[in-house]
Amino acid sequence: MSRGHRTQVKRVRNEQNRDTRPSATLKNARVSAQKACFVLDAIRGKDVNAAIGIVTYSPRYASRLIKKLLESAVANAKNNNQMDETKLYVSECFANNAQTYKRIHPRAQGRVYSILKRNSHITVILDEKKEGV
Repeated sequence: MSRGHRTQVKRVRNEQNRDTRPSATLKNARVSAQKACFVLDAIRGKDVNAAIGIVTYSPRYASRLIKKLLESAVANAKNNNQMDETKLYVSECFANNAQTYKRIHPRAQGRVYSILKRNSHITVILDEKKEGV
């Protein structure tokens, strides 16, 4: 028997598999993914207050962007998911490559060196700690 149209079946399946964890995403951040990952590796698995403390005092440029992103994810958890702020921790965080701006630098004898200005998409996903663990 038919279970409905293909798009209806897909819609039901996708709603069941939807990730309900609070998250925040920064698209086209003007920092390379490699440099952002230095900061993200430092906060992965930490509770939110410790992660904000680490990011606040980190000297890297990406830490300012990630701090705002963390605060946004915490606000999403409180307002949209009604989660307790004290139980939140950084479940996942990653940076992916975004569009690269290509610029040129003129050199001697009419040659050109290329300059790649890299961008990234940064994502932070929070989760609540379980009581038993």
